[in-house]
Amino acid sequence: MSTRRIVVFNRVSADGYFAGADGGLDWAVPDAEIDKGAVDAMPGFDTLLFGRRTYENFEGFWPRVLTEGPTAPDPHSPGRQSPEFHSLAVWLNDVAKVVFSRSRKEVTWKNSRLVSELDPREVQAMKRQPGKDILIFGSGSIVSQLTEHGLIDEYHFIVNPVLLGSGLPMISGVSKRTPLELLEVKRHPAGNVTLRYARAG
Repeated sequence: MSTRRIVVFNRVSADGYFAGADGGLDWAVPDAEIDKGAVDAMPGFDTLLFGRRTYENFEGFWPRVLTEGPTAPDPHSPGRQSPEFHSLAVWLNDVAKVVFSRSRKEVTWKNSRLVSELDPREVQAMKRQPGKDILIFGSGSIVSQLTEHGLIDEYHFIVNPVLLGSGLPMISGVSKRTPLELLEVKRHPAGNVTLRYARAG
């Protein structure tokens, strides 16, 4: 029986941060080709995994922009709008969302479920359930924990042409080396580069 994959999809700076020290994303370089590619990939996923901070950022932004018509704003670039972001808002509102948090007592965004502890056995059981693949945006602490337990199948990094100097690292605290297999390298018009890796073996 095939299992569902867990895929990380994140913009990162060239020095490896997925958010600024304040959690900000204003450093990300806009790229319409990446936006379209993200929308094209959405039908392959039916579940999102979140850490608390990323969930709260998404919860505060995406439901609100659903009502803005055929386009929606880019959360990384104030003033920029596109139909792709509206499609993303619709999908994010409808998709199943699993939130790992010890401090949250409830979650009210549509199709959200709260889990107080990340238990690797429960995540492995989730991968064996029927369904499409599972996606992670942001959520560096969750990415790091799942990497430690060998539960992430692919890493899709959009490397942005900027050095932040400091910020929130995409992966930290992992105790062992994790070999990866390079699946794809793609350069985009705005200077971003997609690096797609699978966990080796």
